[in-house]
Amino acid sequence: MPIRVLLSDDEALLRTGVRLILEHADDIAVVAEASDGAQAVAAALKHQVDVALLDIRMPGMDGLAAVAELSRTAPAVKSIVLTTFGEEENLAGALRAGAAGFLLKDIGPQELIHAVRTVADGHAILAPQLTRRILDRYLHRADQRATELIAILSERERQVLVLVGGGCSNAEIAKELFMGEGTVKTHVSRILTKLGCGNRVQAAIIAHDAGILPDR
Repeated sequence: MPIRVLLSDDEALLRTGVRLILEHADDIAVVAEASDGAQAVAAALKHQVDVALLDIRMPGMDGLAAVAELSRTAPAVKSIVLTTFGEEENLAGALRAGAAGFLLKDIGPQELIHAVRTVADGHAILAPQLTRRILDRYLHRADQRATELIAILSERERQVLVLVGGGCSNAEIAKELFMGEGTVKTHVSRILTKLGCGNRVQAAIIAHDAGILPDR
């Protein structure tokens, strides 16, 4: 059976273009169209669609409200937001509402077909530009958190952590810093406690994120 798709956008010309793209795929059938969110919800239920492609800004019920309503009344329908507006608040709103995909309207034809298939198979998909933005923000937050954690260490503990991050054993750290192995073990234990880590690998990751490890 083909993937049954609903198109919802207040611009008829855009719906026509998307329909032409999707109908090039033998396994996809556009079975309904709508110009606002309320129509989209009704059409999705009536035509038992598998995937709903919805714009955000539509008259009456907007796309995000339609996604939320579909999630409540027809959880089997997988929603993809297809929009010009890639602001992070729109992305967050769509995901909270239950969207399985968030794409920008500059997506290529083959990428759009792939997205419909991916979501129909039960997977999520995001526009590559937004994925990169989210990763950058996550990494930035991870770096900030690591820097804050490192700041609570003493200078000696920081020196030990650098060597832990470099993969050194307690014996190697003791030799490098002219300490007894028992003292090194105590420092490592304190470091793990202060950083909230369960093992040396987690501590090494924090050291890496904080940027205190020497370049190799």
